[in-house]
Formats: sequence, structure tokens, C-alpha cells
Amino acid sequence: MESTSFWQEQDEAQKVVRQAARIKGKIAGFKKLEELYQDVEAMIELGEAEDDASFLREAEQSLARLEAELKSIQLKTLLSDEYAPNNAILSLHAGAGGTEAQDWVEMLFRMYTRWVGRREFGWQLMDSLPGDEAGLKSVTFEVQGEYAYGFLRPEKGVHRLVRISPFDSSSRRHTSFASVEVLPVIEDDDEITINPDELRIDTFRASGAGGQHVNKTDSAVRITHLPTNIVVACQSERSQHANRLSALRILKGKLAERREAERQKELADLRGEHQDIAWGSQIRSYVFQPYSMVKDHRTNLEVGNVQGVMDGDIDEFIYAYLYQQAERK
Repeated sequence: MESTSFWQEQDEAQKVVRQAARIKGKIAGFKKLEELYQDVEAMIELGEAEDDASFLREAEQSLARLEAELKSIQLKTLLSDEYAPNNAILSLHAGAGGTEAQDWVEMLFRMYTRWVGRREFGWQLMDSLPGDEAGLKSVTFEVQGEYAYGFLRPEKGVHRLVRISPFDSSSRRHTSFASVEVLPVIEDDDEITINPDELRIDTFRASGAGGQHVNKTDSAVRITHLPTNIVVACQSERSQHANRLSALRILKGKLAERREAERQKELADLRGEHQDIAWGSQIRSYVFQPYSMVKDHRTNLEVGNVQGVMDGDIDEFIYAYLYQQAERK
């Protein structure tokens, strides 16, 4: 009993620490806005007093940063999902298109890690499966940062690529697909419980990079949740125990998403609406040839700078979707 009480107290303490960190983050955000606003005022006053246009140019740059920070804070207020402030787990899977689709998964992986860098977030690889000739068949990684799940959830769905394939000797145009799954990292949700008796845990030898230790031991873990038949795997860690913990985190996120999908379906049934929650719901097209354009099919937002998007500049798509959803509520 004492041991159970101790761990309960530790869990409660961790919850308080996380809540305190989020509050501190919000206060820091508002302080940053105040500082940027004061910088803009000071630059304008100096520019007018000295009749120096360089101060006004600096004021414009500070104003642009102020607007970006203000938009970020405004969007956080729109993220009403209970898991929005949490870290996120992204899983990318190649669809139709063979080697081309596997290369597309690697391109998307690069896009999201570039976005993570722009946000000054962190990320950690959890699982990956290399392609037959190039690219990746699948990759799973955790994005660590405040509101990572809230901002990345709009990326969930099927992403379509149209380009002249570098793997086609005839230089023909190909269309490929990849799915993006976004899960919250669940730390302290009493509603998401996992019964160990309902799990089948298999171990296997990890593939790919990871050093001699990984290749010599069955450190990789695959977990099947028998009631739902959900299967998760992890092989990026060096120990079987660490891989098991990571796989359980993915499973918990999948169970949370499943619960939310069931809730949304119940609401849709009550409203008499039809909502497609199928895997094949295409959300965005990336066209490299015969013209350059990225189009989001949910908001109809179009961006001509494909290379900029592939370098991680996807905030415009995320913001447009979040504003659209806020208007519908």
C-alpha cells in the first residue's frame, strides 16, 4: 500500500510540474510580446528623432516578429483539444507508388524535421523501415515541444506527390501517396488504461542502423493490443525495455485517437452529419511538374513555393486549417 501511495504521489507531483511549466511558458510568451512591442515603439521613435530610415526598417522587422508571435499565441487559444499542449508522435507510411512512394515518405520526414527545427522543438526517432531501393517504407518519431500535437494534428491524412520520377528512366510523371498519422503523447490520462493481459508482446532483431549491439540481440519490440487489434512497434532504442516503453506510448496515443474518433462519430450521428474518418482521406497535393504548387484540399489554400514547403515552411497550411475549424465551432 505504501509503495502504491508513493507512486501515486509521484504521478501527482509530475502533473503539477507539467502544469506549472505550461503556465510559465504562457507568461514567457506574453513577456516576449511586450518586449517586441517596446522594440517597435523605440525604433519608430528613434527613426523619427534621427530622421534615419534604417531604424524604421528594423521596426518593420520587429513588427513582423511581433505579428508572428501574436498569431502563435492566438492559435494556442483555439487549440481546445485536451491533448493539444502535449508532445506528438508522427508515423509516416508509404502508399501506392512503390519506390517513388517510399522516397516521398523520406521527403516528408525531412519536411517535418525541418519544421521542428524552425520551431526550435526537439525530435526523437522511434521506429523506421528502409525502402527496398530508396527512401523509407515507414518512419515513426516523437516531436517534443509545447503544443506540438495541437499544431501537427492538422497534418493527419494522405499526402499526394506529383512529379517526374528520378527513378523512371523514361522521365515520366508519377503520382505517389503517403499517409501521415499524428498521435498525442499521453502522460497522465486516467481514461486511457492498458491491461497487460490484453497485450501480445513479440521481440525481434532490429533492422537498419543502430550499431552492433542492436544487430546481435532481439531488442526490437512489437505489441499487439488484442481487443482492438492495434499493432505498434519500436526498434530505435538500444534495450528491449526502452523499446517496450516507447511502443506502449505509441499504443496509448492510438487508443486516445480511437476514443476521440468514436466521440466525433457519436456527435456526427446526433447531428445527422456524415464525417469520413477513413485512412484514404486526401488532404494535400504537392505538384512539382508540370507546374509548382502545393494545395490543401480542405481549406483550398495554394502555395507556389514548393521548395519552401519541403524545407518545412508549412505553418500557413496549419494556421489556415485551425482557423477554419475554429469558425465551424
